[in-house]
Amino acid sequence: MTQLTQLPFTMMRGGTSRGPYFLASDLPEDREELAKILEKVMGSGHELQIEGIGGGNSLTSKVAIVGRSSAPDADVDYLFAQVGITEKKVDFSPNCGNILSGVGPFSLEKGLVTASGDKTTIRIRNLNTNKIIHATIETPNGQVNYNGETYISGVNSPAAPIELSFLDVEGAKTGKLFPTGNVQDKVADYHMTCIDAAIPVMIVDAAQFGKTGHEKPAELDADIEFTHKLEALRRQAGEMMGLGDVSDKVIPKPILVSKPATDRGTINARYYVPRTCHKAIAVTGSIALTMSLCHPGTVSYDLLQQNTELVNCCIEHPSGFIDLKVARKSGKVSSVSLVRTAKKILEGILLL
Repeated sequence: MTQLTQLPFTMMRGGTSRGPYFLASDLPEDREELAKILEKVMGSGHELQIEGIGGGNSLTSKVAIVGRSSAPDADVDYLFAQVGITEKKVDFSPNCGNILSGVGPFSLEKGLVTASGDKTTIRIRNLNTNKIIHATIETPNGQVNYNGETYISGVNSPAAPIELSFLDVEGAKTGKLFPTGNVQDKVADYHMTCIDAAIPVMIVDAAQFGKTGHEKPAELDADIEFTHKLEALRRQAGEMMGLGDVSDKVIPKPILVSKPATDRGTINARYYVPRTCHKAIAVTGSIALTMSLCHPGTVSYDLLQQNTELVNCCIEHPSGFIDLKVARKSGKVSSVSLVRTAKKILEGILLL
């Protein structure tokens, strides 16, 4: 095992998440060896992650590892890691679209990519899903600009917009948009849609569980009986999607849906990560939900009973709203785009 004693890092807020960003060249390629280092870095094994730089929350126990890409359609490679808090484990299976927001700025600052004009578009290959995302960053005078007037729900302060376009989102982990072969499945008395777009998710109508779907995350988490039901259903969905035993995996992610409470919203969502309710919604989860609204017969499509082709989608979540735009080519969804922000918090050396 590589004996690292010091490790350079940049701490960044990416979207509504936060975590350290590392250069791939500073870390081992072997995933088991890498996992052990990340557990130590973040302080896994303690609810406060007291001996590391994790924040004791799933949204602040995330890691980005970035390097130059050898792929012809990408400039950089990005590996995401969800690091356990009380448990010493690391999950490399999902992508994180919020942490992704900081990959472009980090790549520019570290010289992996050169700025080109007032705006620079970086082609990012996510190694977790082998999918391509284009990130457009403001780079006046060849420097990353973090300051701006763009607000995103779940973040206190405005910042410069970062445009993310997710290309070819279908089948991120399973290779199929609807891995079960159906747009809607029924397990026991529950109807659900299992869809894999940017990330595998299980979409269910909140009303099936006697919920409005507008509850606060803490209220949902306090309902232990409901949480156990949802987790049991998630595990069945994982088997049906071909993901095997998902009891130790963070995918598929459950999404409770309900009708929006405002005129602005297209749909309302409560997103799980995967056993507790997210205080906002993941970028990848919002893409999966948007894609479900593009296909008749899904739980979300039937809930809204819409007949128009979806272009703009506004998802209500516990912290506010997230807006997405759907682009089509030859009648098929070619990309889903949205705006995020990022902030560089500090640079330093970790002592391991």
